[in-house]
Amino acid sequence: MTRGGATKDRTDGSERKCIATGETQPKQGLIRFVMGPDGQVVPDVMGKLPGRGVYVASSRAALETAVKKKLFARSFKAQVQVPDDLVQEVERQVARRLVELISLARKSGDAVSGFERVKDWLYKEDARVLIQASDGSGRGKSKLSTPYKGKFIGCLTADELGLAFGRQTAIHAALASGGLSKRVVDEAQRLQGLREMVGGDGRTEG
Repeated sequence: MTRGGATKDRTDGSERKCIATGETQPKQGLIRFVMGPDGQVVPDVMGKLPGRGVYVASSRAALETAVKKKLFARSFKAQVQVPDDLVQEVERQVARRLVELISLARKSGDAVSGFERVKDWLYKEDARVLIQASDGSGRGKSKLSTPYKGKFIGCLTADELGLAFGRQTAIHAALASGGLSKRVVDEAQRLQGLREMVGGDGRTEG
């Protein structure tokens, strides 16, 4: 199947095959797993752990299928231990990673929070991504619109979004273009799949 390493180069690039759906897709939409020394399946959210990895689409349904059908053992070709809370642990890790990325963007001056500051960024067209807490007031959130040709993120709670800005809670935030915005959007899409967000654009109801 390989010739001169061509296939290997493509495979090691940006796409992997999901063991649950059988579909090949960009790595940023997948969760990597490795097998620990004790045979336990370990999520590798950042994709940096050593060892052979297998991939599952970042959706609750795909992860539950992988666990239920014992696809990890089949893919690793070994007896493995799958933690009872594996799906929940993946969600926790992805959410934590997303919060960390937004926090880094804040520290570099590429993210702001608070209704008035976000509104100002949107008015000046400085915002590329609008972020609103999933459990925030629908009325308040409706007063701000996603930037033209921009992105919307609505999969974090007010507590989680607050962590990114060193506050107890936050409802509204915005990211500037460039910097970490693409990585934040990619991570948010993974979390959105894990949390089964309502609506094709990622907006929550309410």
